[in-house]
Order: sequence, then structure tokens, then C-alpha cells
Amino acid sequence: MHVRMLKGQEKEVFDLAIIGGLVLTIAPYHEFIESGLILIKEGTIMDITKRELIPNTSVARDTITAEGCLIMPGLINTHTHAPMSLFRGMADDLPLMKWLKDYIFPAEAKLTEDMVYWGTLLSCGEMILSGTTTFCDGYFLEDQVAKAVKDSGMRAVLAQGVIDLPAPGIDDPKKNIKHLEKFIQTWKDTSALITPAAFCHSPYTCSENTLRDAKDITRRYNVPFLIHLSETEEEVHNLWKRYKKRATHYLRDLNVLDRDTLAVHCIWLDEDELDVLKEYEVKVSHNPESNMKLGCGVAPVPEMLQRGIIVGLGSDGAASNNNLDMFQEMDTAAKLHKVTKMDPTVLDAKSVVEMATIKGAMALNLEGIIGSLEKGKRADLIIIDMQKPHLTPCYNPYSHIVYAAKCSDVRHVIIDGKVVMKDRKLLTIDIEQVMGKVRAMRYMD
Repeated sequence: MHVRMLKGQEKEVFDLAIIGGLVLTIAPYHEFIESGLILIKEGTIMDITKRELIPNTSVARDTITAEGCLIMPGLINTHTHAPMSLFRGMADDLPLMKWLKDYIFPAEAKLTEDMVYWGTLLSCGEMILSGTTTFCDGYFLEDQVAKAVKDSGMRAVLAQGVIDLPAPGIDDPKKNIKHLEKFIQTWKDTSALITPAAFCHSPYTCSENTLRDAKDITRRYNVPFLIHLSETEEEVHNLWKRYKKRATHYLRDLNVLDRDTLAVHCIWLDEDELDVLKEYEVKVSHNPESNMKLGCGVAPVPEMLQRGIIVGLGSDGAASNNNLDMFQEMDTAAKLHKVTKMDPTVLDAKSVVEMATIKGAMALNLEGIIGSLEKGKRADLIIIDMQKPHLTPCYNPYSHIVYAAKCSDVRHVIIDGKVVMKDRKLLTIDIEQVMGKVRAMRYMD
């Protein structure tokens, strides 16, 4: 298949050419490119321009025609627990602590490596089908999560869980730091698509020493540190009774806050705590649907954004959401803050799309390689079929992405230059086999 080359360039063979369609780059320049052309080689975007500006010819081994489509960066899910797709719908309409202690913790006690692998692969299939190309995970038996992610072809930040309780794969909590370091050592340079990390469950389930030790490990290996922060009012009150400190101040005083820290939920924060997050360059993952479903509250995202805090968007696990659909998450995020602030201008569509793309990449310290479509970045992108009644006409692509598009409108998905879904067919995962495996593992008390 012939594609056209920029004038003066030597002819070369590209791996993939995406021709036509409207390109939404999320870049600070050339935000939209009409009738675009994206040339990809060895996983990198080699050129991105208008189709008609190419005077000479060269060869692409594969071509995707995107006429009538919108091409944009792949969506980035900044917080989930991929294996928890195994528990989807198992325990709903419950407060967080009852949900955790009476249902989730007992179910997790029965997890095996095989269950974690197949549950993760199911989540990867669901995410690819809904346009997510990168996700950030925190769980236990994370080696199995990493194996599934590698098989799926997705990009991910994968964090080994740390908690001062017996957990899957770690019967003795005293060994959790050793497990963490071994996981990071195993995966640090194993795959270009996988970034290992640490996930301390929360300030109320991890001791001071555990938090410090886990953070020291991440600093030593230069990897991210994740933690649930102030998800419920109850945990904030309990931490105050115990330490006479609010959660953010407690973590600051333990020296675990910095630009490599990703704080998840961040609902019950006061003004001073928001200032601390900004001062220490802490990133935030906002999970509106899970927070709503568990009745936890509404994170002060507009106030975070006003301070310049980096906020990405996350789904949380399928046990508390109950899906991993980032299109639905974007729609919910935009509308939730409008109604709680009684202001329709709060969290506009463009800001929400950025939270799901470039801001998500920034939250994971990956903005240098993904999050926008630019020459030299890795080719993580999705192609959305705009030839649908609910997407006609189109005045504002950002508006359509947030308020009208569905995950099923995603036609093609490319990760690191590799086509992993074409015409709605997964190419790296046998999804029928995966669903069959997971059905057979259905948790029964």
C-alpha cells in the first residue's frame, strides 16, 4: 500500500499508515488535523500531518483508512484493580467498609494465581474494547497481572499491593516489603510497556514503618508510589483520633509525598491539604463512578484544577464501578461536578478529555511518551467511528467524546504501534476463552 511522503524525505517503509479522518492530537499546537495522515514505525509516530501535504510516495506494510472517523490518543485509566473483574456484581449497594470486610476481603482470601491472571486478561479485553490503551493497577499477586498485561499488549503501570494484613500471595504481612522489592526488580526492565510500582492500600491499613519502607523502595528504583487517600469520611475521622492529624498531613510528615506519588480518590480533603498536594507535586486519580456507587462523596476536583494539581481519571475496579468504561467515566465526571457546584461551566468537556489522556499520562509520569499524538511519541491511539446517528452532526469533537460517544464506537485500537483491535475484533486476546475461564471461576461462598 502506497502512502505519501513529505517533500525532501528519503523513501522508507513504515509499519502502519492511518489515512483520513479528523485527528484530535491533544497537543498544544495543531490541535485538530483535518483529513490527517499518521505514519508509524517501530511503535513511534514518525509523522502526523495533513494528507494532502505529502508529495512523494513510499510504502506502508499496513494501512488503516479512517475516513469518517475521529483519531485521538488512547484513553488512560489512572486507577483500577484489574483482577477484581472476578467480583463484578458480587456485592453491591453497600458502604465501603462493609463491602470490604464482609465481602471483598473474604473473596480475595480465596484468590489463586490462575484466577488473578484470567481476571486481569478479562479486564484487559474490556479496556481495549472500550478504547483504553494504558492503565494503572494496584493489587496482589501482581506478577500474574503483569503476565496477563504482557500477553494483552496493553501499556500499564502495575503496582504490587502492600497492606499490614494477610493478602493473596502474602500470608505474613511482615514479608510484604520483600515481595514489593522482588516484584519491582523482576519487572523494572522486562517490558517497555510495563512500569512496576508500589501500592500501599491506605493510611489506615499500612503502618508508619510500612509506608516509609515502601516509599523508600520506590525512591531507590525510581518508580511510582500509589495510595488510597481520604476515600471516606469515616477513615479521616479514625485517623484523626489515632494521630491527631488529617491524612494528607500524616503522609507528608512521613515523607511519602512527592511528584512520584499518585493519591487515589482524595474526597475528604480540606483547603490546606489541597495546598500540600500542590506543594509536593502529588498527582491525583479521580474515580467518580466508584465514589458515587459506594456513597463516599465527591472529590473537590475543580479546586484541585484551580491550584494546578494534575488530576487523571480512573474507573477503580469492576467490583465497585461495575465496568471499566472510560467513556462513561468521562461523562459522569463532567456531569457530577456541574450538579454539585450548580454550575454548568465547571469541568468542561475539553478538560475532561485531557484528564483521560494527557493529564492521565502526566499522573503516571508518562507524558513524554504517550497522552497526545505528536511526532516522536509512542503510537497509542484509538479510532472512533463517527458515522453514527448519536454522533451526527458534530460541532465540537470534545463534546461528542464526553457526552455522546459510547465505548462501542471505538473501531480500532493501536498500542505502541501494534494494532490490538481492528474492526471491533480483539487481536491479542481470545475473549471467548477468557470469559469461559472466568465464568468457571465465579466466586461462591
